[in-house]
Amino acid sequence: MKNSAEIIAEYRGRPLRIMEVCGTHTHEIFRLGIRKLLPKGVELISGPGCPVCVTPVSYIDEAIQLALEHHAVICTFGDLIRVPGSENSLGGARPLGVELKTVYSPLDAVEFARLHPDRQIVFLAVGFETTTPAACLAVRQAQKLGLDNFSILCANKTMPNAYRALKDSADAFLYPGHVHAIIGTALCEELAAQGVSGVVAGFTAEELMTALAVILDLSQKPEPFFRNCYPRVVRTEGNPAAVRLMESIMEPCDAEWRGLGVIPQSGLRLREEYAQFDARKRFRLPPVQGRANPGCRCGEVLQGKCRPDDCKLFGKICTPLHPAGACMVSNEGACSAYYQYGDCNK
Repeated sequence: MKNSAEIIAEYRGRPLRIMEVCGTHTHEIFRLGIRKLLPKGVELISGPGCPVCVTPVSYIDEAIQLALEHHAVICTFGDLIRVPGSENSLGGARPLGVELKTVYSPLDAVEFARLHPDRQIVFLAVGFETTTPAACLAVRQAQKLGLDNFSILCANKTMPNAYRALKDSADAFLYPGHVHAIIGTALCEELAAQGVSGVVAGFTAEELMTALAVILDLSQKPEPFFRNCYPRVVRTEGNPAAVRLMESIMEPCDAEWRGLGVIPQSGLRLREEYAQFDARKRFRLPPVQGRANPGCRCGEVLQGKCRPDDCKLFGKICTPLHPAGACMVSNEGACSAYYQYGDCNK
């Protein structure tokens, strides 16, 4: 019986474009040198699986507005601090008066609000189904504590309609294991029935090689397919408790994705019974229209339409120290991976 490396090396089928939906997959495939093992005609392309990367410019503008005009302390994960807004990043706006606190969990922001009752604390809630339950727990905890100085600026997103929006961008999806540990695999089965192939993958070298070998093997047959290659973590039913938690605190809404535009019902917002914790409603924020750097091709990278090094800004104007786009900022960003590891695909 052939192992995954042999299946990959001996592939002689049609050209394939495989989309790494997850930014962690992108980085691990680079770090492990897996791209060097792929046969000619098999191309790995990046997708929208980095939550920081798909956060729109307008969201950063809103956060800066909350800090400067409403004197809120902005609690955030570290990688959002350097994401460019229309005029500035959160970090770049510090000299203007933006007060930031880096946290490692949404519950850290709740505790900070409890300890500072005289300040308005806003947590920047971004992420997919993997991290959204923690933001929901934070809102529930703030309600339990009776905090009137804690709110979240919500930009949480869900993957199902993003898959549907990108179904013609690749021949197969390398589905993110951590997302499907939450939502299960029913969606993937449904997409396969509609002609969209894909495999759920883990994050070790063996798991990634197995997933890629399965894609190459099954792609030689005419039928669309789905396989769960991460069964030690991902179950068919996912994590029902986490899904129930999200559904009890948040509800679907249309959402803007950086580079992809508005994808219907792909975002999440707080339900009306938790509206007091919605920063947009609490501070009556007006609609904001962000302006991205016109030379940045981050949106095309997120759709698999170009590689990071196809962008004229890459490695010149845009570097990890001075990013022009979100894909260079995040540890999960495709541009960051290409910059860090170089082009291992040739």
